[in-house]
Amino acid sequence: MATTAPKVLDDMFHDMLKDVYYAEKQILKALPKMAKAAKSPELKKAFETHRTETENHVERLSDVFEAIGKAPRGKTCDAILGILEEGKAVMEDYADSPALDAGLVASAQAVEHYEMTRYGTLKSWAKQLGHKEAAALLDATLAEEAKTDKLLTQLGEPANSAAVAKAA
Repeated sequence: MATTAPKVLDDMFHDMLKDVYYAEKQILKALPKMAKAAKSPELKKAFETHRTETENHVERLSDVFEAIGKAPRGKTCDAILGILEEGKAVMEDYADSPALDAGLVASAQAVEHYEMTRYGTLKSWAKQLGHKEAAALLDATLAEEAKTDKLLTQLGEPANSAAVAKAA
């Protein structure tokens, strides 16, 4: 009876890479809906800009797969599906609310924080596994995700203030 070798960090790295690849593709589908729902022109523009960046993230992930000798493939990511579902609920439940943009910012930041944790972990593992090119590619995306998160924080302040002012 043949026994299978226990899975190693390289296997986990590849699995998480597939997870993030799937997540980025789902985010690509959600961003136009979020841009359409946003009331603030600045927030609309931020979502549209991030869609272009996300297309680049998908391309960069394809390069990471190539760098480790694997075909780009996604694996269903329940975490991102849940986060995106929450964002969809915000768009539905607060469609006519002055709090909509504040909710959109919060939803988008939940996505960014998920991505930042994944890219940070993948970068660290890539370094440990000796995948230098993959680590550099992952680091570039991590930096862009952090920049988007910072922009969302800045956009969140006026969105939150507007929601509070209109509620008073």
